[in-house]
Amino acid sequence: MNVCIDQALLAEVTDISRRAGYAIMDIYRQGIEVMHKADDSPLTQADLASHHIIVNGLAELTPGIPCLSEEDSAIAFATRSAWNEYWLIDPLDGTKEFIKRNGEFTVNIALIRNHEPVLGVVHIPVSGESFRGADGLGAQRIDDVGVASTIHVRKPGTGPLVVVGSRSHANPELESYLAQLGEYELISMGSSLKFCVVAEGKADFYPRLGPTSEWDTAAAHAVVAAAGGKVVTLDGQPLRYNLKDSLLNPEFLVIADDGRDYVNVFKGRH
Repeated sequence: MNVCIDQALLAEVTDISRRAGYAIMDIYRQGIEVMHKADDSPLTQADLASHHIIVNGLAELTPGIPCLSEEDSAIAFATRSAWNEYWLIDPLDGTKEFIKRNGEFTVNIALIRNHEPVLGVVHIPVSGESFRGADGLGAQRIDDVGVASTIHVRKPGTGPLVVVGSRSHANPELESYLAQLGEYELISMGSSLKFCVVAEGKADFYPRLGPTSEWDTAAAHAVVAAAGGKVVTLDGQPLRYNLKDSLLNPEFLVIADDGRDYVNVFKGRH
């Protein structure tokens, strides 16, 4: 039986993300000890503290719905392929930005149903703000005292094209593709904040021509969709989740207004 997606559930998940954010900031202020995973990617005590808060909070909120977290991802595809619904979590998205202390890191919690993100919360520990959205409920930005404002992607875009790019994974090849779109302004930032800038109507487009994992994108993907945008692969198909053994995403495009043919610009990039 699927969990009921309503404002109460969205508020509870937002609260869990904020509690994880408080734990992250405690460690951020004290000093950061960096460890490394088997693939040499960085790991901190903040990742682990956030993971435990989120997993325990969701287990209490929705008993019986499994969780897949970046910090506990060794679940066989044979097991998770049977999941119709599950929580997909990145306890600290932007660990590199956390270590650099630039504030551009987030807590990401998504509910996946039938391979699509149907609810998502992206919390920004440094500012205390959150973005959230769900099917049928629209998308909101929550300020640091809990006041919610409805957000929408901008359709049609006005003025020069605003493109968001990754701060830690800049791709030199991207510039030649963007040149085909005409005049544009490029904003660079870390973590899932790039999706959120599109969701709140401050940017038109975020192309990702590099590796990401499913937990990196799912929560912010839900926010963009709830705000009226879309996330597609380079062949124009919806980005979907938990369809294969690998948890790596294909390259993708985050689009506010699909009146412009972004997909055709990147055709043949596979």
